[in-house]
Amino acid sequence: MNRTPLDPRRPLTLRDVSEASGVSEMTVSRVLRNRGDVSPATREKVLEAARRLGYVPNKIAGALASQRVNLVAVIIPSLSNLVFPDVLGGISEELEDTGLQPVVGVTKYSPQREESILYEMLSWRPAGVIIAGLEHTPAARSMLENSGIPIVEIMDVDGKGVDAVVGISHRRAGREMGKAVIAAGYKRIGFLGTKMPDDHRARKRLEGFNEALAEAGLELVDSVYYSGGSALLKGREMTKAILARHPEIDFLYYSNDMIGAGGLLWCIENGYDVPNKLGLAGFNGVDLLDGLPRKLATMDACRHEIGIRAAQIVAGRSHSGLIGGEVVELSPVLQPGDTIRKA
Repeated sequence: MNRTPLDPRRPLTLRDVSEASGVSEMTVSRVLRNRGDVSPATREKVLEAARRLGYVPNKIAGALASQRVNLVAVIIPSLSNLVFPDVLGGISEELEDTGLQPVVGVTKYSPQREESILYEMLSWRPAGVIIAGLEHTPAARSMLENSGIPIVEIMDVDGKGVDAVVGISHRRAGREMGKAVIAAGYKRIGFLGTKMPDDHRARKRLEGFNEALAEAGLELVDSVYYSGGSALLKGREMTKAILARHPEIDFLYYSNDMIGAGGLLWCIENGYDVPNKLGLAGFNGVDLLDGLPRKLATMDACRHEIGIRAAQIVAGRSHSGLIGGEVVELSPVLQPGDTIRKA
């Protein structure tokens, strides 16, 4: 059978794939949508033809009938922070064979930007939303509540969710770190971290940490905050500044591992006896710590697992079998490393 060469200016259609594979358009549609009972041999024939032609299904056309596209909106505060690539890895891994594709929006910790991104993403009628945190503007929360699709708020369980929630208790994580620091005998403690109005999870960890100190009759000697991104240089600068003001400090608790790593490097370079005279701890358990001269104490935030569990809920694969309203609380593990004295 002689076929007319395809016009390169004409969009490819199901009929083109049908003719190239020798099967019906209906069968091609079933294969490309991963629906229906199609033999492995026929499926491979269709997929090979589609690959050879460079055919990409028109998802928007299919969505006109279903009012949904096979996209999952993933809204996170940062890509420069080493935490969120691990979360995205878990989401992508779990959605790989579901036909759903994650599309990422970055808020830069701005509630207004989150609201704007959410509005744009929901206008495409995604199959679900995975969004970091439990705190949103009233308008954003209303959009989530009335979206009619699976919503999964991730990273934090300290608060009321819109629908499903997957994360850890940051307040509990802070308390556990505080108890470990006190048990190791440290008493003059400083805190270094992000500005709390924007980073709600860091704020909750500090609240839990302070609760543990108060129970032991202690309080922070000093706190240093910054508004920039998590960076080694910032950690070095902050550590130098707080120890210059308060040389009596014997422990520094950092809101994340990046500034904690910078602080550790500065302390080593300046001859501090870590952990005997000065202890240090961060948060998140990022892989960067494996390359430091000494292992910074930290707490694993279960990032990859959070991504996997959130994607399972959106894809209808949750182990619990619940439809909506599921709360999955994971348990971070303290990793004492080399920067906390043995209790």
